[in-house]
Amino acid sequence: MAKLVLIRHGQSEWNALNLFNGWVDTKLSDKGIEQAKHAGELLKQEGIAFDKAYTSVLTRAITTLHYALEEAGQLYVPEEKSWRLNERHYGALQGQNKAEAAKKWGDEQVHIWRRSYDVLPPMLENYEKEVEVQGNTYPAFDARYADVPYGELPLGENLKVTLERVLPFFEAKIKKDLEAGKNVVIGAHGNSLRALVKHLENISDDEILNVEIANGQPIVYDLNTDLSINDKKTLK
Repeated sequence: MAKLVLIRHGQSEWNALNLFNGWVDTKLSDKGIEQAKHAGELLKQEGIAFDKAYTSVLTRAITTLHYALEEAGQLYVPEEKSWRLNERHYGALQGQNKAEAAKKWGDEQVHIWRRSYDVLPPMLENYEKEVEVQGNTYPAFDARYADVPYGELPLGENLKVTLERVLPFFEAKIKKDLEAGKNVVIGAHGNSLRALVKHLENISDDEILNVEIANGQPIVYDLNTDLSINDKKTLK
């Protein structure tokens, strides 16, 4: 029986400012660092020994994974990064304040953009290498995406599109580890993890609207040999 642990990154700088984050590469806030360390403490208490770790190519997820593994005494675990585990791309909403967006487009429309399965946000017209928000410049598309075919980089995504890019990586890499009985931890993002949860738990398109994944609270799955779920719990 293999274990799969999902960890959403700790609070980011933009989470703290109530901004749409997406693929813009922000860092953890001080609170986010504490959440990441606490996640590691919880994993240590749970006594899970990991064989492999996966994360996105975004700093907030990578840093969260490293803090958590360090606190769990397992920073040595082999790790693989992939852009396919990135947060969903919020398109033209990235960098905008969520409350201000709600005033502009209405609460209901913004809620649909944020939570629905198949409604796309306003799309970008081109790939931005940098994003400037509140006087600070953040990287967006840079060298980490150099090997990604140009047409595969998104200009905006909903959860459906996010699942379509996450799932091939899960099938090719993570699923094989789990089938081999390996314990796997994934440090990623609210929506890339929601996409995985939808797949793992066979959640309907409508029901996924209400699924929330909290910052820094590990979700632990005990999986049977056929990868059906034997048990699930959230560590707090």
